[in-house]
Amino acid sequence: MVNEQTQQQFAKNGFIKLDKFLVPSSLSKVKQVVDVFHHAWCTDNRDFYETSAINSSGLTSEQYLTEAQRLVLFTLISDMRLLEAVNQVVHSPVFMGTQLFFDPFNTKQANYWHRDPQYHLTVEQQKLALTGPEVLHVRIPLTADPGVEVIPGSHINWDTDEELQVRLEQNGHKHSESLANGVSIPLMLGDVLLFSANMIHRGLYGNNRLALDILYCERVPQLTEFIQLKHQPSAQMFPDLDKSLFL
Repeated sequence: MVNEQTQQQFAKNGFIKLDKFLVPSSLSKVKQVVDVFHHAWCTDNRDFYETSAINSSGLTSEQYLTEAQRLVLFTLISDMRLLEAVNQVVHSPVFMGTQLFFDPFNTKQANYWHRDPQYHLTVEQQKLALTGPEVLHVRIPLTADPGVEVIPGSHINWDTDEELQVRLEQNGHKHSESLANGVSIPLMLGDVLLFSANMIHRGLYGNNRLALDILYCERVPQLTEFIQLKHQPSAQMFPDLDKSLFL
């Protein structure tokens, strides 16, 4: 369980790895539901999947899953032990959405360093984002996963010259280059990784990875404006869920 020491670890490094946090057998129903979503998504997005995709999103919508299948995911999202860990990092968290990470169809496709906010913020805005509020990835591997490579402390510290040039592909650099401060975090079934969306990171490909990311955020307008109601539970589900977690 997360304690004061691991809270300090997150504050310093931007991530916490919880070894053997979940019972692997408890994820079997989640894996079945994720497989249904993934097959349907790949069929509908064949060209994108075969050319460049490494993740999908919006698993909890009604597009590909039944109400019963969606409830399996929302039950995990509302899991009491998981939320106890999340609450140590994000006070009174709000469910923001889901992503599913998988290997690229092209086995030669390179992975890439990034900060999540770089896709909708200017460089100056990215710097300001390091002071909060927080968006938290909770990565739950559904296979033995090569995991994630991160730059510890980058959730509060701006890029070094090397990191910025690689991440933004400046001065001839590529965002797939190795970085001196990179730390790899492999994940086994049952492990859980909490990490800041602000930090510099990249996924590690291989082993037919299939990793479910649940995103939680602070309840502030600049973040909750990104939440789509179609990804939220139906009213019929609320008796089985922690209603405070949802909009």
